[in-house]
Amino acid sequence: MNSIPENKKIVLFDGVCNLCNKAVQRIIKNDKKDVFRFASLQSDLGKKLVAERGMDPEEIDSIILIDPGVAYYKKSTAALEISRELSGGYSLLKNFLFLPEVIRDGIYDIIANNRYKWFGKKDQCMIPTPELKAKFLD
Repeated sequence: MNSIPENKKIVLFDGVCNLCNKAVQRIIKNDKKDVFRFASLQSDLGKKLVAERGMDPEEIDSIILIDPGVAYYKKSTAALEISRELSGGYSLLKNFLFLPEVIRDGIYDIIANNRYKWFGKKDQCMIPTPELKAKFLD
């Protein structure tokens, strides 16, 4: 397992979710400033990072963004904070932060609760290609 870099933001994601894996691939493609590192929620590191923030690793059904030494974000706020760092039109999504979190998270929860039904599920976590391996912490 790679050590946790202090100068990178960490994205924790559902490693068996097809939608989540596509989102990670899109983040990597548009992370021109090399801001992010990734770990699945199912990994030992993912469970440890979630527990360190006082959340139950078995009950997390969300993307989590950890900005080391600053804060952590989950659900829609995590997604929008990630978009802030991406190239292209994705950075414009940050403008939705003005919406109340309860509304944003309500929409997020509908998608999260149906993601396996709508997008499918893998039997195991994605295995990154050798060139992407350095971006994954486990």
